[in-house]
Amino acid sequence: MCTVIPFKALRPKKEFVKDVASYPYDILDSKEARALAENNPRSFLHVVKAEIDLPEDVDLYDDRVYEMARENFHRFIREGILIQDSQPCFYVYRQRMGDHEQCGIVGCAGIDDYNTGRIRKHELTREDKEKDRTKHIDRVNAQTGPVFLIYRKRPSIDSIVESVITGRPEYDFTADDGIVHTAWIISDGDVIEKIRTEFQAVDAFYVADGHHRAASAAAVAKLRGSAGRDDETAPFNYMLSVIFPDDQLKVLDYNRVVRDLNALHTGEFLNRLREDFIVVEDFEKKLPRRSHEFGMYLKGRWYGLTAKEHLYAGKDVIDQLDVSILQLHVLAPFLGIGDPRTDERITFVGGIRGMAELERLVDSGEYAVAFSLFPTTLPELMNVADSSRMMPPKSTWFEPKLRSGLFVHLLE
Repeated sequence: MCTVIPFKALRPKKEFVKDVASYPYDILDSKEARALAENNPRSFLHVVKAEIDLPEDVDLYDDRVYEMARENFHRFIREGILIQDSQPCFYVYRQRMGDHEQCGIVGCAGIDDYNTGRIRKHELTREDKEKDRTKHIDRVNAQTGPVFLIYRKRPSIDSIVESVITGRPEYDFTADDGIVHTAWIISDGDVIEKIRTEFQAVDAFYVADGHHRAASAAAVAKLRGSAGRDDETAPFNYMLSVIFPDDQLKVLDYNRVVRDLNALHTGEFLNRLREDFIVVEDFEKKLPRRSHEFGMYLKGRWYGLTAKEHLYAGKDVIDQLDVSILQLHVLAPFLGIGDPRTDERITFVGGIRGMAELERLVDSGEYAVAFSLFPTTLPELMNVADSSRMMPPKSTWFEPKLRSGLFVHLLE
């Protein structure tokens, strides 16, 4: 049984919504964020990446960054850019990217469900990133970006959402990247209670995106509880979430680029790969079309790598994943990438950037080799989470990304 409650969202006035809505903090670096927000004082990047309003030499984790986030957040409220609903509501948030559409319910999921495993994870967090968001949430006194949750489809919930979206939306705008964002407010008490009841029949939620946001929300709840402020109904005991049925989501490839060949010559590297992979030259597809197949861009040329059966046959739920096969049988033994969570020689590239980005990075000379992967599937993700196991880092890339600033959850 999963708990989801309505809340009084702090959200943009209609006329400001397009200006406010921003990418999540963790898919942009500071330089990209500065450029996007440079001529837009209403961009929520001023809150979620507040270092953009400080000198460039200020460390990302400097206390001044969190203080600036708090100041900017209160400016948004003071200037009437953000307003708060007068009663707890649920919301429907729809995104359309090309011919793909997904509709989720915005609410607050119980942190107790996260702590007890009813909200299930599939990736480990990095301590520095978790501490960063914990400080950010605590200082701003709000959850400023939602956790992206999945549940196994329930027709009864689908029918509620379908009924809601026949009404007039509160927001409907097209972002600069062409993605259409539409949102509806659910304030009717009967509908709210029906949604709560329906989610209580769901056995588990799965974190699709936002592992650090979820972990940090739980950390803040623990901090405030241990400080004598514990109350199971307190807002800090719930996390801002957008909850989607599994049949609507789009998972893209999450690719890798490595800075060097670990002192191997090109020919030697290829020969080692042939021990465990069928290597094909001039791989025109570039992006694999099936599991256990990989693309590799090296010295201006694409290669196809097909894993030999002994790499995955009879393996457990983790080791048979393509991200694991690449890590265990290429990145670690040949390229020396022992811990991809901390090794600075590897970079991860979301599939939304396309194969041209992999080629650009290698052709620039900054990186020596790129690998394209077949996307991890949702059944794989949920099977791993159900077994209480963890995928290798950066195993999934969901698109479109949830925008920050559309819905904010105040903690007091």
